[in-house]
Amino acid sequence: METTLIILKPDAVQRGLMGKIITRFEEKGLQIVGAKMMQISQDLAATHYKDHKGKPFYDGLVGFMTSSPVLVMAVRGVGAIAISRSMMGATFGSKADAGTIRGDFGVSNSFNLIHGSDSPEAAERELGLFFNDGEVLDFDRPINQWVYDYSGGDPE
Repeated sequence: METTLIILKPDAVQRGLMGKIITRFEEKGLQIVGAKMMQISQDLAATHYKDHKGKPFYDGLVGFMTSSPVLVMAVRGVGAIAISRSMMGATFGSKADAGTIRGDFGVSNSFNLIHGSDSPEAAERELGLFFNDGEVLDFDRPINQWVYDYSGGDPE
């Protein structure tokens, strides 16, 4: 099982898409193990997007991410990072395939609704930025036996 950070960005929050997007993750079989609505500070945005500092879009990105509340989630499952990124679709809504979150709800190349960690290392770093100790929970979910095949002992 891996845990990834998902951020429903200001445009998703303002457009009232949180429930529809969360439902997609749950219907896929992924487990929400942490969630909170928050206003990202300038400092947190700068830290989160430090790899983009100096790029032409950096200032606009930080401004956008701090312009309105976001919903941050810790999402867990086997292959959760790759599955989540596939569900999100291409970065630009205008290029994202139908059936993906960005493809179904987005047309903008700037406002792209959602962020998801792109690697286990990024997920660990990003989860640590947005969640304090004890805010990402471990709990049994009885439906896992219907989501994963446990016949070999481990979820598959």
